[in-house]
Amino acid sequence: MAHLKRGDKALVTGASSGIGAAYADALAARGFNLVLVARREDRLRDLATRLHKEFGVDGQVLPADLADATDLARVEDVLRAGGIDLLINNAGFGAYMPFVDLDADRAEKLLRVKVIAPTRLARAVLPSMLQRGSGSVINVASQLAFSGALQMPQLPLRATYAAANAYLVTFSELLNTEVGGRGVHIQVLCPGLVSTDFHRIQNRDISAAPNVMEAKDIVDASLAAFELGEVICSPTVGDPSHVAAWESAGSKLFASNQGVVADRYRTNRA
Repeated sequence: MAHLKRGDKALVTGASSGIGAAYADALAARGFNLVLVARREDRLRDLATRLHKEFGVDGQVLPADLADATDLARVEDVLRAGGIDLLINNAGFGAYMPFVDLDADRAEKLLRVKVIAPTRLARAVLPSMLQRGSGSVINVASQLAFSGALQMPQLPLRATYAAANAYLVTFSELLNTEVGGRGVHIQVLCPGLVSTDFHRIQNRDISAAPNVMEAKDIVDASLAAFELGEVICSPTVGDPSHVAAWESAGSKLFASNQGVVADRYRTNRA
């Protein structure tokens, strides 16, 4: 079971607002020192100053655009140097629109931030964690990762965004299988609607939407799930059997491969 310890050090991406800033607050309150990563240096400095005043922790400011290969490499270097006990891959943005209307460069940027960056950052930090036999990675995804089969008009158009988050779920599950027995824990956080700048930036008004949660509550749930050793944390799912049922359904599909084409795909030839 994973544990949070005072004096540990966490690197948080997307730390300048929303869920990332809420993680920084919660971890600082627990005595974590922090490396704060985001594009907006002024916000990061304000956050680091406040956390030092309120909690006495050190906050290193590391401005970086994770869609940029050079900036990403700088963050990787910090992780490879060691000393990071918890990596939180939180950076991201939305691209809600019909896929054929989504600019190809914007789609690629989304995948760089939500898929490439978490993969490379995890790869950079894990060797030192495995060497000492402790450490953790939390990947922030979304409940939309599970929405591929849903035909619900109230949901945003989301092919690229949902697929990127689905990657984080599978990546986290399998990565935890690899490293979970060696003192390292992986979690994927899958929140629903959260009141942050994420939606405002996309000009989406969620003020009247049902079931909107605050970032602080989402982070508190994530850290509680962390202590419980849960790999998939979907904060509003009260019955853990729902998560188990989702995993079981995927396992059944995978296990159904018997090396024979299904009857419905066979054709009768004279």
